[in-house]
Amino acid sequence: MGSRFSKLRTCCWGSYNNATVLEAPDVESEVKSEGDGLPVFQEYSFDQLRLATSGFAVENIVSEHGEKAPNVVYKGKLDAQRRIAVKRFNRAAWPDPRQFLEEARSVGQLRSNRLANLLGCCAEGEERLLVAEYMPNDTLAKHLFHWEAQPMRWPMRLRVLLYLAQALEYCTNKGRALYHDLNAYRVLFDDDCNPRLSCFGLMKNSHDGKSYSTNLAFTPPEYLRTGRVTPESVIYSFGTLLVDVLSGKHIPPSHALDLIRDRNFHMLTDSCLEGQFSNEDGTELVRLASRCLQYEQRERPNVKSLVVALTPLQKEIDVPSYVLMDMPHGGVPSLESLSLSPLGDACFRMDLTAIHEIIEKVGYKDDEGTTNELSFQMWTNQMQETLNTKKKGDTAFRHKDFNTAIECYTQFIDVGTMVSPTVFARRCLSYLMSDMPQQALNDAMQALVVSPTWPTAFYLQAAALSALGMENEAREALKDGSSLESKKN
Repeated sequence: MGSRFSKLRTCCWGSYNNATVLEAPDVESEVKSEGDGLPVFQEYSFDQLRLATSGFAVENIVSEHGEKAPNVVYKGKLDAQRRIAVKRFNRAAWPDPRQFLEEARSVGQLRSNRLANLLGCCAEGEERLLVAEYMPNDTLAKHLFHWEAQPMRWPMRLRVLLYLAQALEYCTNKGRALYHDLNAYRVLFDDDCNPRLSCFGLMKNSHDGKSYSTNLAFTPPEYLRTGRVTPESVIYSFGTLLVDVLSGKHIPPSHALDLIRDRNFHMLTDSCLEGQFSNEDGTELVRLASRCLQYEQRERPNVKSLVVALTPLQKEIDVPSYVLMDMPHGGVPSLESLSLSPLGDACFRMDLTAIHEIIEKVGYKDDEGTTNELSFQMWTNQMQETLNTKKKGDTAFRHKDFNTAIECYTQFIDVGTMVSPTVFARRCLSYLMSDMPQQALNDAMQALVVSPTWPTAFYLQAAALSALGMENEAREALKDGSSLESKKN
């Protein structure tokens, strides 16, 4: 890339020290302001979200921030259908539930295909949770800094920057110009590998907490002086992201500006991009980064001018993002490509007789390691009676007397002394055999709460969803079960 940068050195860079704010024409961004098929913002109960995340299982943690009492983000499914991300705040973050609800409702009014939209929240007791669309294809940080197969291509990097600028413009037009701690971890990729801006950054991590992470090198200078975020602070953070995208490294803004002033473009541009972009495009992005990172707020561009500057740079605009990212459409393997186990295949075919034979044969092997209260209690007549109820249920299940099995297993579950994912699985199948698919689905989800990485629970969930006529959701559950099974094997 030496020849390319020898050309860049001859360009006029003097304008950086006298950067002025460009006034952009009133151009409509090609962004859908309404989310396709998204529900309106709503409040969820804590039990709903506990069930959706399999009891806030460690296996479902997507990310966590903080030291002593982190705000943790979990993945989950609402009613075994819509995939969600649930951010659970530490208990001291928002002491006033009214303030939390007011702020969440305001963010929840936004609906754009450039955002990972906020679907709802929960303020119950001391619990404070946000519910957003789940983005399955990782963060920009992962694809820029920790890639495995191949680095992100130039056209995709330009698309990320434009979509991000459009997301900020949409939020600004809707009265939400402030975004807290904009960074490469806040940019997520959806099923089609299109970049989306996380809605979580539109709210602070706490009512009176910090708006930026503790890494002062990347914090806007005015925030260091006043502790306040302004729309211009967001532009500064966009500039740090622009440098990330250009360099493939997390370079502190002060160092990036030094590299620009010294014409040291080799250090500023990702070596993996050799030959992928023109001299003019490189010049424009470096110029834009420099303007965003100006010390004085008034010298930074506004968000509309970012969109105007980035739009004409777009390459391969008709190529889908998943093609540019070289990822399968939807980011998950097709059902046909999976190697389903006998149980998975039986659930796929809805062969309830085969499912019954397999579950009966496996017995309670998968309950090993399940935490029970039994070991902490004295042996009592009541305990013996509870175990006898389970044995009666097992006998009825074996002889396909499913009504009696449901009755006995329900008595065992209601006592609540012992927790058994297998009992939930057996009652689930008993409900399916009795043409009660919604109750069966509830039991499959309860089995996941007890044992979040149990493939059988996902397979039975698929069978229940199929019985309810929800074929797309059933296929997703089959894929989840197959993925877990392949990891275990």
